[in-house]
Amino acid sequence: MRLSFLMFGTAVLCFGAGGCATAPVVSPLPTAKVVARGETAPVGTANADAADDPAIWRNPVDPAKSLIVGTDKKAGLYVYGMDGAVLDFAPDGLLNNVDMVDLGENGAIVAASDRGDPINAAIRLYRLSAAGKLTAIGTVPGGSGEGYGFCLHQTDEALLAYSVLKDGTIAEFALDLGTPSSTPLRKMAVPSQPEGCVVDPRDGTLYIGEENAGIWRFPAGTATGEIVAPIDNAELIADVEGLALVPQGETGGWLIASSQGDSAYAVYRLPGIEYAGRFRIVAGDYGATDETDGIEAKSGNFGPDFPNGIFLAQDGVNAGGAQNFKMVRWDEIIAALELDR
Repeated sequence: MRLSFLMFGTAVLCFGAGGCATAPVVSPLPTAKVVARGETAPVGTANADAADDPAIWRNPVDPAKSLIVGTDKKAGLYVYGMDGAVLDFAPDGLLNNVDMVDLGENGAIVAASDRGDPINAAIRLYRLSAAGKLTAIGTVPGGSGEGYGFCLHQTDEALLAYSVLKDGTIAEFALDLGTPSSTPLRKMAVPSQPEGCVVDPRDGTLYIGEENAGIWRFPAGTATGEIVAPIDNAELIADVEGLALVPQGETGGWLIASSQGDSAYAVYRLPGIEYAGRFRIVAGDYGATDETDGIEAKSGNFGPDFPNGIFLAQDGVNAGGAQNFKMVRWDEIIAALELDR
């Protein structure tokens, strides 16, 4: 959630009779620089905080025809090609965060948090075809309260949804796509407003970003979590926004968080959540990113422009247009941070 128009986190400075002013919080840690190699068309809602969260489906037959799904939280859900062009749009209202389950050649199941009713959260369900078209499956309950963050996890037994509510509640549901319906399973909570949400697909560990506190970890099947990466104005500067996870091997890989307060991204090494570095997307052939909300990261081949993975970031200040999503090569982030060492 964007709390101010400033590009960086702020601290209050007072100068005697002159009163108080705000100054940016600047991380003392080295922050690598990378550039975007592509971008999506802007969302349709102009002059507003509208674009929010992306997800991506990898086309196993032709990776260059992979698909990006992104929310316009004022209007609905977009589908983009790898060239950033709009392929489809579902005008379904206040859809905040989005995630998907890969169905291989058959596309994906897409689900998004619906905050149209601030009293009762909902989950919107779709099928995404390999041609980039969305087909509505239906809407199911997402818990009592205003819907906000969202993520999915496919197990051998069930498709699980995590509805992250604005009051700090995280509600786990089993989804039935045939009915459709949602069955409550587990309820967790953090002390204040959360949003970012991602699940480690290997063991079901859930990570939640509490915007003004840090990143929480909830092991599968438990209701009690712990903060594993607190906001410290160095690694992370509030707000903590989007979360993404890139698995590597049985337990390794990377957890990435949007450090919105200084328009940067923090990277942590799995499974111990050791700090591995931070980076910023700066202007190149495409613009920089500022005040990022949602992010996504995937390894693998996504076509000739992204042969070794992709990182997606919402751009809160897209110069010359409405907000959009920037596309970065994952291997260039790895090289900039020397993550393979």
